[in-house]
This record gives sequence, structure tokens and C-alpha cells, in this order.
Amino acid sequence: LQLHHTSSYRCKGYVSLVVSHWSKSEQVTVTVHRVPPLGVSLSVQPQGGQVAFGDSLVLSSAVAMGTGPLSFSWHQEGSGAPLGTGPHLELRHVGDNDSGQYRCWVSNGESVAKSDPMNVTVL
Repeated sequence: LQLHHTSSYRCKGYVSLVVSHWSKSEQVTVTVHRVPPLGVSLSVQPQGGQVAFGDSLVLSSAVAMGTGPLSFSWHQEGSGAPLGTGPHLELRHVGDNDSGQYRCWVSNGESVAKSDPMNVTVL
């Protein structure tokens, strides 16, 4: 099912008993809803979220359930603007300001699910 399948439906058929005629069922309304995103989890490379100053780190988001299209938004605790909008966030040439907690917000246009925070430490 897709969202555009939301509509009213009925069945119509030709009945040929004693007197032939067209017959139709009562109308039924079908409403298709998106499944909200649930179970947003994060993984990090290198494992453990510890990275040497100047190296790169990749955060990845996975969604256990949800119908799309899904959009992703990455956030660092204490910073305002989103850092990225894909299922992966690559931090290149990390510095002291990159240490902290990161979250990914996943939306299907109707609802938003947030991951638990992932700690990143720049050594």
C-alpha cells in the first residue's frame, strides 16, 4: 500500500439469478498511514567513539521500523545547526570542539524519532 491508495472502495458485480442485474457492496473507506520511525540506533567507526586529533570518524544511523521517505538530521549537544542530513555523518580532521554527544533525528514527515546519544572523544 502507498499513501495515495487512501480512498473509498466498493465491489460491483453482475448477478444472474432469476432476474439479472448489477449489484454493489456498501462503500468502505481505507486510510493508509505511515509507520512512524522507531528504534533509531547509532554505530561509530572507530569503535568506542575515540578518535585521534586530526583523524576521521563516521557515525551511522539505523532505523528498526518506519516507512519513508525518511530524512536524517545529525546534532551535537550544545550546537544549534544540524551537522548533516544523511544516514551517515563523517567528521573529518576532528578537533577539540568535536568531542561530545551526538544524536540522529529521523523523520518520515509526520513524526520524529531520536537516537540515544553517542559519546565521541577526541584524544
